[in-house]
Amino acid sequence: MRNYVKSVTALCLAAGGAHAGALDRTGQSVDVLFEDGRYVEFSFATVSPDLSGNSADALLPNGSGSGDISPSYNQFGAAFKTDLNDKWSVALVYDQPFKADVDYALGTGYFAQGSNAEFRSHAWTGFLKYKVGSGMSVYGGLRFQAVEANAAIEFPVLGLTGYSAFAERDYGIGYVAGVAYERPEIALRVSLTYNSEISHSVNTIETINPIPVALTSETEFETPQSVNLAFQTGIAPGTLLFGGVRWVDWSDFALTPATYRTATGGSLLSYEDDVYTYTLGIGRRLNETWSVAATLGYEETNGSFFTNLGPSDGQESIGLAAIYTKGNMKITTGVRYVRIGDTVTRAGTIAPAARFEDNDAVAIGVKVGYNF
Repeated sequence: MRNYVKSVTALCLAAGGAHAGALDRTGQSVDVLFEDGRYVEFSFATVSPDLSGNSADALLPNGSGSGDISPSYNQFGAAFKTDLNDKWSVALVYDQPFKADVDYALGTGYFAQGSNAEFRSHAWTGFLKYKVGSGMSVYGGLRFQAVEANAAIEFPVLGLTGYSAFAERDYGIGYVAGVAYERPEIALRVSLTYNSEISHSVNTIETINPIPVALTSETEFETPQSVNLAFQTGIAPGTLLFGGVRWVDWSDFALTPATYRTATGGSLLSYEDDVYTYTLGIGRRLNETWSVAATLGYEETNGSFFTNLGPSDGQESIGLAAIYTKGNMKITTGVRYVRIGDTVTRAGTIAPAARFEDNDAVAIGVKVGYNF
């Protein structure tokens, strides 16, 4: 049962964090710290969102609507963990915690056609874990993070044409700290993890009509701090209940290049509210080889105005997963359906500018883990 518990909590992570609130894409899990002995894993997920909207103001051209503005994307991850002795463990985790990709195609007649934006991140986190005793453990570490972004904006009705921004790759350092309590005899584990904000100062090159030269400035922002509360417990032989709550401080995030701020008075990408993500799942061992699990996920719709580069407000999701165990190897597959919350956007001083309704996303993931 103990080895099963270590495996089943990862069942819905194969596609679990994909397309969460704002730019959140992985959930920054620390489950690898609780694997037995020496362990390595690799994960891959592909996400296919369907996100489209229509103008909500008569002054803004609509044409055939925005069309699907969110291209499919892939996620990669890897982790390694080993015990130094019966008290100390170390781990190294690579993930892509924050990501966005928006593209308003030309030819739709929509007021934002020709606009696009990308935000990319890569993070490497080193962990050290110490078993205090009586089921308690503490852990922490440093996170080294790289970010980069680019955007092109066309809002002719608002007088904004020929705008582009390229933010060069920048590196920052943050930290992680947490505490956990375990009772293996009843498959109980509760962990509380804090992820610090990471500050970036990005060299940004902007162009805008009718200025004939590129403008260079420093854009300062922080990827947000967050707190993860996760739990699991056995509720019957071979059956596990698990879930958690994640809070992310998105209300403190704003990407505001200098020229864009001067031209529009606002941010290229920002969020008015923090995001709380709730998950609840149940796992069941079928036999020594196969296990299955199902999860439900929920993020509250805040009803705030969003920028047209980030039109996603809340969600509901359901996930199904299975794990195949053969010797020291575990292969996890998962699929997750996400109903994206209806969203209202702002364009300059026009609010609402657009309504994004009845949108969804599908994520499929695979994770391979090996104990050695």
